[in-house]
Parts: sequence; C-alpha cells; structure tokens
Amino acid sequence: MRKKISSGSTFEAEIGYSRAIVDGNWIFVSGTTGYNYDNMTISDDVIEQTEQCLLNIKAALKDANSNLEDIVRITYILPEASDFKKCWPILRKYLGEIRPAATMMSAGLADSKMKIEIQVTALK
Repeated sequence: MRKKISSGSTFEAEIGYSRAIVDGNWIFVSGTTGYNYDNMTISDDVIEQTEQCLLNIKAALKDANSNLEDIVRITYILPEASDFKKCWPILRKYLGEIRPAATMMSAGLADSKMKIEIQVTALK
C-alpha cells in the first residue's frame, strides 16, 4: 500500500511532490533542506541547517511509523563541498550508531539560502 506524507511545506504543493512516500516497508524521503516548516525560516549556518534537515527527516519518518534507526541509505547534497566536514558532528549525533550507506555530492540547490539537502531511504 502506498502512502504520501506531507510536511506542510508550501514547496510540496507548488512543485508537486511529497515529503515522503511509504511503499510497503520502504520509506523514500525526498531531498530535505534546513527550512523550519513551522515558521518557514532557514538559518544562514550550514551546521544549523544540517540539524534542521535531520529533524525534518525524523518528523517525516515518524509520520511513516518509522524512525532514524530505519535509515539504510542517505545522500547529502551541498553547494560547497568544503562545508561537509563542518556537518560531521551533527551527522554523528543523529546517525553515528545507525551508520547508513552514504553518498555526498556537491551541486547547486534550488535556493541560494540552502546550504545542504539530505535524502534518505528507510526500511521498516
């Protein structure tokens, strides 16, 4: 059974995507940025954005009756590759024991305010 999960972000309706899709035991979380969806703000700091990304992902997984421990694959996308090392302490905080398969890419993001985008796949 397929289920669509929304964060309530205006981007989802404007662009036409879901924050996550649950398909059987699989959960596919879209690329998630550091926007705080409660007030639609974003920090200027890549470290704070990284933490907000993971909080947003955690919320999507919770809506899918899942959690961070179910993540099997994670992709990090940063416009500035040199910023990635700054994110490591936050990544260890949330994922240090989970240690999913991971990829980091450097690429432009949809908005210049965005300093990191994270996509995950989880298996319940």
